[in-house]
Amino acid sequence: MWPWEHVIVGYVAYSLFRHLFFRQSPTGRETLAVVFASLLPDLIDKPLAWQFGVFEGGYALAHSVFFAVPVSILVGVLARRYGAGRAGLAFAVSYLIHLPSDVISPYFHYGDLAWERILWPVRRSKGEYSQGLIDGFLEFFIPYAYELAAGEPSGYLLFQLGLMGCAFLLWIYDGMPVLREAVLGTHRRMTGGGGL
Repeated sequence: MWPWEHVIVGYVAYSLFRHLFFRQSPTGRETLAVVFASLLPDLIDKPLAWQFGVFEGGYALAHSVFFAVPVSILVGVLARRYGAGRAGLAFAVSYLIHLPSDVISPYFHYGDLAWERILWPVRRSKGEYSQGLIDGFLEFFIPYAYELAAGEPSGYLLFQLGLMGCAFLLWIYDGMPVLREAVLGTHRRMTGGGGL
């Protein structure tokens, strides 16, 4: 999945969780935790594999359920200890939803579930690209950009765009967290601390 797809899936999952269990929208802090946690496995594994050759493929340590679950628990415990329990929960939900997203996404292209992507080191994903981070990214992005530009999107791409639109509408419904806090903070600074 693309980084923005992981963020979208993480945000939708956490927002729905927040509405179902707490009957509230995510805060800006929680949304930032969602963005960071949704991207974290790729921020760790892709550079280590593609740029530095530490792993054979871009699905290794940070994508492993054996690493992700303990890290999510640890972050949740620490966040709660420091009064940010829901941000810790946002981190855990978003990090953990990244894993099945990477298992399921190859099914739409190849008809196969990629369980090896989340079972490192017990099972290792097939070797990928080690020519560098930029070249590895471009190897995947150029066909994607071509499909967008060609004007003949696949069913999967249409699904992605639909999910993006739904996530955007959900973010608006949630009060545009992060943007909302930035606007309110700027307003307070400009007015000397008064409310809106």
